[in-house]
Amino acid sequence: MSHACEDCGADLPSALLACPACGRLVHAAALKSTATEGEAAERAGDRSAALAAWRRVQDLLPVGSIQHDRVLDKIKALSAALDAAPGSAKSAALDAAPGSAKSAAPNRRHGWGWLAGFGAIGLLLFKFKWVILFLLGKGKLLLVGLAQVKTLFSMALAIGVYGSALGWKFAGGLMASLYIHEMGHVVWLSRYGIAATAPMFIPGFGAFVRLKQYPATPAEDARVGLAGPVWGAAAAIAFLAIGAAMSWPSWVATARVGAWINLFNLLPVWQLDGGRGFRALSRRQRAWAAAVLWGLAFTSRDGLIFALAIAATLRAMGRSAPETPDRNALLTYAALTMGLTLLVSLAGRVQL
Repeated sequence: MSHACEDCGADLPSALLACPACGRLVHAAALKSTATEGEAAERAGDRSAALAAWRRVQDLLPVGSIQHDRVLDKIKALSAALDAAPGSAKSAALDAAPGSAKSAAPNRRHGWGWLAGFGAIGLLLFKFKWVILFLLGKGKLLLVGLAQVKTLFSMALAIGVYGSALGWKFAGGLMASLYIHEMGHVVWLSRYGIAATAPMFIPGFGAFVRLKQYPATPAEDARVGLAGPVWGAAAAIAFLAIGAAMSWPSWVATARVGAWINLFNLLPVWQLDGGRGFRALSRRQRAWAAAVLWGLAFTSRDGLIFALAIAATLRAMGRSAPETPDRNALLTYAALTMGLTLLVSLAGRVQL
């Protein structure tokens, strides 16, 4: 399908963003109105809405053009300002560091008593309190994805497949845990104005959110990527606490499997959440992350942690890394690996 350029009359394929004959921008009217929308959102102090508008502007500009580069710079500046805003959700998320490596590593020689176990759960609940309070106070955001027919249908299909083999209670809890993980990504994508689909479930694979736009900086990518495990960890804490208090084995099992899945997602490879988090880390920071993981691996003796440590070491040895360190991404990644390792251990020790 094609149309004529309004200036020179040249025939333009629908995919073109600028006329090759006269250089006129094809979507000039839409660009003007959307840019006006972005400027209005900036004046109102709504950086998320401004980011969403400017990303739509960017999509309508030819890559490599001066206008495209200027809008990209504006997006990066708005994103940095959003992250630096006092009281932002980012600050709370990055402060969710559950204890130290020493407290997080399971003590296999002496074991965790019930007092220590509940104390550790209490510590994690305190550290992740922002997620818990958010879910309780603004939990309606979790219903956004469930309003999508494709999400509901794929979730029901996954529950049916897993339920027939593993039991309906466990299957339902596991899909709820995966859904909360994916909604963590969705909320942070929305925060940065990045368009994406609602969560989709694939039996045997898990769940995913398909991006319609992409993060503009490694920092955005890291925060969006790590948001899933942060929300997933909060879900595992809730399942473990309620399951232990109510003597519901299926909930405790859901907590352990959910924590393990989120820990697996922190592998710093490919498109996994850990790989996205590592993109914002300098080589030195990657070395620090690897050191934390090796400490956890030798104290927990968990094969998955050894895999995480090996992958992190290989990433630290690579040459492709940002020169500017991202302290927040490093602290979040380290906190998640320690906290989830502790959760997997505690859930495995609960006796009902």
